[in-house]
Amino acid sequence: QVQLAESGGGSVQAGDSLRLSCLVVGRTLSWYDMGWFRQAPGKKTEFVASISRNGDSINYQDSVKGRFAISRDNAKNTVYLQMNSLKSEDTAVYYCAASLTSLNGRESYREEYDHWGQGTQVTVSS
Repeated sequence: QVQLAESGGGSVQAGDSLRLSCLVVGRTLSWYDMGWFRQAPGKKTEFVASISRNGDSINYQDSVKGRFAISRDNAKNTVYLQMNSLKSEDTAVYYCAASLTSLNGRESYREEYDHWGQGTQVTVSS
């Protein structure tokens, strides 16, 4: 059974950076397209970024373009989300998710992902 474990969250000031990690355990990461989602207090879960299994397709939500970068290291079974120039509106619980099937344009749809992590809290103070 595959498990996803996020880490790297924390409390920072606006303008700071954080790097989130998602370790995939139990299966080979290269089998999966991966995504990051987030849920802010009182709001619905929203798509943040995705990366295809071989890394040749990357997508971002408009509000994080130019500030966030998703990457993966299949040898380490780990996906990363580098978050720069953080804003208070980035405050949320961040989740990584894995899709065994190729997403092919459906990266932002939660139902396309088969496995989810427990989430890591990111708090940005202005």
